[in-house]
Amino acid sequence: QVQLVDPGGVLVQAGDYLRLSCQTSGLTFSSTAMGWFRQALGRTREFVARITWSGTSTYYADPVKDRFTISRDNAKNTVYLQMNRLKTEDTAVYYCAADRLPYSADYTYTRGYDFWGQGTQVTVSS
Repeated sequence: QVQLVDPGGVLVQAGDYLRLSCQTSGLTFSSTAMGWFRQALGRTREFVARITWSGTSTYYADPVKDRFTISRDNAKNTVYLQMNRLKTEDTAVYYCAADRLPYSADYTYTRGYDFWGQGTQVTVSS
């Protein structure tokens, strides 16, 4: 059984920083591309970032580029999302996701991923 655990709900202030983590089990993590998505209230789930299995390539949505950093520790089966200079519009439930394919043309879409974490609420107050 594949599990992705991205624990907790967090409240921070605008301008703060926060690191999300997502630990996986049941996957060959070191050969699995990982992504982060988010879903704000009343909106569809949107792509945030992706990292290849080796960690050598990363991809970001424009709203988070230069503020967020995705990384991974294959020894810990964990993917991270470092979020800096948070804005109120970053408020959302954040989901980690796993893609069994090493390369995907659909990596900015939810259909490009096979497994999902349960989500972590991040609230950024002004």
